Amino acid sequence: MLLVIDVGNTNITLGVFREKELMGTYRMTTRMSRTSDEYGILMCNMLEYRGISRHEIEDVIISSVVPDVMHSLSSSIIKYFDIKPIHVGPGTKTGIRVSAVNPKEIGADRIVDAVAAYSLYGGPVLVLDFGTATTYDLITEDGSFVAGITSPGIEISARALWEDAAKLPKITIEKPVSILAKETITSMQAGLVYGYIGQTEYIIKKVKEESGLINLKVVATGGLGKIIADETDMIDIYDTQLTLKGLEIIYEKTKKDR
Repeated sequence: MLLVIDVGNTNITLGVFREKELMGTYRMTTRMSRTSDEYGILMCNMLEYRGISRHEIEDVIISSVVPDVMHSLSSSIIKYFDIKPIHVGPGTKTGIRVSAVNPKEIGADRIVDAVAAYSLYGGPVLVLDFGTATTYDLITEDGSFVAGITSPGIEISARALWEDAAKLPKITIEKPVSILAKETITSMQAGLVYGYIGQTEYIIKKVKEESGLINLKVVATGGLGKIIADETDMIDIYDTQLTLKGLEIIYEKTKKDR
């Protein structure tokens, strides 16, 4: 079995693949200092809860945008699984060519999503990831990563409202029944959700316009992305497991070098 790990700014998401089949997913918070023993025991317990022994894990691949956790996390995998993990980064075989001024600046998570979207759904494709930040990455028909847009995630926008405006409360992010809100909570929800739908549609429209790729396929993933994807016909596919699938695809491309 293959253990794939995506280390994001908010959560660490794990998936276990048997061949090409995703057997289960697990999630833990990122913003917490943990020792290698804490990571190891937590991961082993998560797997065993689903009936998977740590001894069944044959290899591990990690993508991360949080360098501070990597020493403890990598050490835990070596200690508890007796495996030296693969790290997605510069030099990793992905099948995607990054046409950026400085390719090393492109986060591993964005490369993994691009690989998954291009491999599973073809190109040209615009990949949206609704995470802590929301990213829009353009992959051409020949598999080149040619452009990327980054905006504050919907949770960042929400937090800015209730942290910087003294009289606004913390709210649940969900679409209200109507945009014509009549009280504070639904007015905030309306502004956040409908505003984000508008932003998403405008950015997709501008990417298509400036790239000339009018028939561009749009694939989305990430946390609150389903709220947005359900409310616009400009997103063609919402794939909640896109990043984990991308890690499995990259592993298949790199395992011959192990």
